[in-house]
Amino acid sequence: MMNIVVVGGGPAGMMAAIRAAEKKSNKVILLERNEKLGKKLFITGKGRCNVTNSKDISDFFQHIPRNKEFLYSALYSFTNENLMTFLNERGLNLKVERGNRVFPVSDQSYDVIDVFKKELILKQVDVRLHTFVEDVVLNGGKISHLVTNKGIIKGDWYIFAGGGSSYFGTGSDGSLFKLAEKIGHTISPIRPSLIPLVLKESFPKELQGLSLKNVRFTLTKGKKEVFSDIGELLFTHFGISGPLVLSASAYYTEGESLGIIDFKPGLEFKELDNRVQRDLIKYQNKDFKNSLGDLLPSKLIPVIISLSGIDPDKKCNSITKEERSGLVHLLKNFEVHVSGTKSINEAIITRGGVSVKEIDPSTMKSKIISNLSFAGEMIDVDAVTGGYNLQIAFSTGYAAGDAL
Repeated sequence: MMNIVVVGGGPAGMMAAIRAAEKKSNKVILLERNEKLGKKLFITGKGRCNVTNSKDISDFFQHIPRNKEFLYSALYSFTNENLMTFLNERGLNLKVERGNRVFPVSDQSYDVIDVFKKELILKQVDVRLHTFVEDVVLNGGKISHLVTNKGIIKGDWYIFAGGGSSYFGTGSDGSLFKLAEKIGHTISPIRPSLIPLVLKESFPKELQGLSLKNVRFTLTKGKKEVFSDIGELLFTHFGISGPLVLSASAYYTEGESLGIIDFKPGLEFKELDNRVQRDLIKYQNKDFKNSLGDLLPSKLIPVIISLSGIDPDKKCNSITKEERSGLVHLLKNFEVHVSGTKSINEAIITRGGVSVKEIDPSTMKSKIISNLSFAGEMIDVDAVTGGYNLQIAFSTGYAAGDAL
């Protein structure tokens, strides 16, 4: 019999424990520092739990900015289809929404957690809550035991699935990174990802609360375009947020970057120019400041007028072709300067973690410690929004448990 100790009761840890316990010769202990399992899982997808994405698994990799090659084996061994079948067979009905995002029909994340809790009981996993790992003790290149707030815990094998460093209140404080580093693993720099962006400009305060759908946001670093997509963008008092921006943040690196918003991506420059021209003719005897209501939300109009350089009191029939062209260019190329992100505690996930060079991609086993595996957000892999990160957690957790 092999005694397996899994550290972390999130999606990766629960899946690892369940898969390891399915092999009858294994006895599994699951340690969770919180008062309940899946505390961060509970708040994902605004409490609705976007468990995965229904796209073909081969399409996942274009949504993984870093170290995607490391995940080929794990994602193909336990796919999104496998995960959905796993949940369906245990009574959880799922639905697919915009962007192929998969949610429970109930829109309740605790229904997802409940499936895993019941499965842990069924597989006779010894779940120990309020148990925090304080130290890891080595002996001859392997873990001898863990020192916890509840005493020493020994196992034949250990799976570290302690999450990242975001949302400290859920227990993801990065402490397990420090212990992994202490026993010899390399930790890639820990940074926030899927997080709102802070802008240098002051006008976001005027636009606070304005949500725009179907706009294009492009992020550039120097002369290089690092991200471009269409979706929903939200202005805040400090900058920009929303699903589109959160995905863009996965590609943001420290220092100033240029963001470009195209408010009308469905229209080419000439098409938009014709549209603006029609509106100016329609309101030819009105002031320019009163002519954009058909085209833009009212909150955005004063900012656009100010940046256009056109006198707001100028009659529409007096606006020149050059002024109109400048306005169209502004609507298609609205520049914002990204100076940083919000704090890592506000990030949905963590970028960075245990170096993938030190982990076997097929088994998630450490190449440094002979009785240790990793799973989930602790590994230096991350994806954009849309259910991809949870699928990575479940797939790497499954691989870690399956290899034992």
